[in-house]
Parts: sequence; C-alpha cells; structure tokens
Amino acid sequence: MALIKLQKYLMVVILFGFFGCESNKNIIALWPEDKIPNHIKTNVEEIHEQTNILRIKNVQKPTIEVFLPDKSMATGEALLIFPGGGYGLLAYDWEGTDIAKFLNKHGIAGIVVKYRLPSDKTQTNKHTVPLIDAQRAMRLVRSRADDWKINQNQIGVIGFSAGGHLASTLGTQHSKKVYEPMDRIDNLSARPDFMALIYPVITMGEETHQGSRENLLGKKPSINLVHEYSSELNIDENTPKTFLVHAIDDEAVPRENSEFFHTMLSVKGQGRSTLHLYEKGGHGFSLAQDIPDLEEWSKKLIIWMNKFEVD
Repeated sequence: MALIKLQKYLMVVILFGFFGCESNKNIIALWPEDKIPNHIKTNVEEIHEQTNILRIKNVQKPTIEVFLPDKSMATGEALLIFPGGGYGLLAYDWEGTDIAKFLNKHGIAGIVVKYRLPSDKTQTNKHTVPLIDAQRAMRLVRSRADDWKINQNQIGVIGFSAGGHLASTLGTQHSKKVYEPMDRIDNLSARPDFMALIYPVITMGEETHQGSRENLLGKKPSINLVHEYSSELNIDENTPKTFLVHAIDDEAVPRENSEFFHTMLSVKGQGRSTLHLYEKGGHGFSLAQDIPDLEEWSKKLIIWMNKFEVD
C-alpha cells in the first residue's frame, strides 16, 4: 500500500513538473544568462504583488510573454505590449496580459514585455535601460516571426502610461545604439511598424507625469536629457504611424502629452497620426470595459489597424 501511494505521489510530481514546464514555454528571456546590458549584480529580488492588479517591481531578468491567436483566425499581425506603472512598477495583467488576450480574439499576436524599471542600485545609466530592453524585445520577436506565423513587417507596439512613453521612445529612437550587439538577433531592425499609445507619457517637460520623469531621469535631469526623452521632440519621417487615446479629465498624465505627439507627427510624419480624445475616463482605464463610450477605443484600434497597409 505504501508503495502504491509513493507511485501515485511520484506520478503527481512528474505531471505537475511536465505541465509546469509547458506553461512557461511562452515566456522567453530577452538576454542570455549573465549578459544583461547595464546590469549590476545585487541581492535585489523581483516582487510580485497581486491585489486587483498584478504589480511587478524590481524586474531583474526581463522577458517577453507570448500569446498567439488560434491559427484559424491569425492575421499575421503582432503587438508588443508595454504595461505602465510610472517606471516604478508594471501593471502586468491590467495593461499587459489582459491586452494580449483581447488582441488574440481579433487574430493578433500579443507579446507582453516585462522590461526593467530604472534603478540606480541595479543598473548603470538607468535612463537607457528600458529602451535597451524594448529594442531587444522587438528584435527578438522579429527573429521568431516565422516560428509564430507573424509577418515581420506587421509588428507594432502598444503602450500604456509610462509604457506608452517607452513605446514612443522605441518608435522615435529605434535606430539609436544603446547597447553592444551580442548575437544575430541584434542585426534585425528594432523599428515598430505602427504604434498605439494609450494615455501615454510623452514629454519630459512641464506637462509630464512627474513620477515617471523622476524614476527615469532622476530628480534634476539636465536639459539635454529632458529633450532626449521627450518623444515629441524626436519625431522624424521614419516615426511609425500612431494611434493615440487619452481622456480629457486625466489628472495624472495631462492630455497635452498625446496632443503634442499627434501635432508633431502630423507635421513631421506627414499626417501619420490619429488621436481619440474622450471627455471622461481619468487615467489607467485599460480596456475600459465598464465605461460606456470609452470602451470603444479598442474597437477603433482594430478598425484603424485594418485600414492601412503597414509600411
């Protein structure tokens, strides 16, 4: 009897281990072990706090989590998803995995980027670190596009709040060299083919979200650093087409952030921007599933993606 119980126990352990491994197959490290750029080895550990939202802090090993749609409805499009959190945490499900699952319902691959958050304790040149991870994430997805049945020319980004700032930074600084290439993946383009910025932090000037600016650039950043990370000042003819959403009553990140980007992209990007402003919604509404009118933004995104040929 004891032997039978032991056999059953071992079978449970084996099955648990098997399915546990399967469940993690869609999570991929951005960097080879011990080769993470600008990383300082410390005893700092990643923190996961689950309340109504899964909040992740102190990211040490950045990853992508891949959500693929059913093959029967796959469009070949993909969006890298950058959750927000003021560069102090990641609202990982609310502005990450929930978005990926929504995209899957429309045949679009959703890839959640767990990027490192700026830290003087664990990083050198902390202001470059989120962009380093964002560039690598885009290149990594392009390197696996064939495996995941994704069109390499239909890979965009969507970012929320500070994640919107990172997405816009990638869109305007995709060719900037911020780390030394380490393998064949880094030979690929980091340019998004299109962008969706949802209540994004854009400027590091007066209309910014102060917490995001301080976490990314420090308490007293130089004028040059402020300009370097004000995305509206870095737009050129290569900046991707952009879909923007903002609530007028957003008291955390003023709507001017989206308006600045929309205006500058319309001028320098030859009309490559679409802006949707909503009277009410505040900040951090994600898919806004319980807010009439505002929840339409996600449907408008899908329509917008279907209207143009990605360049």
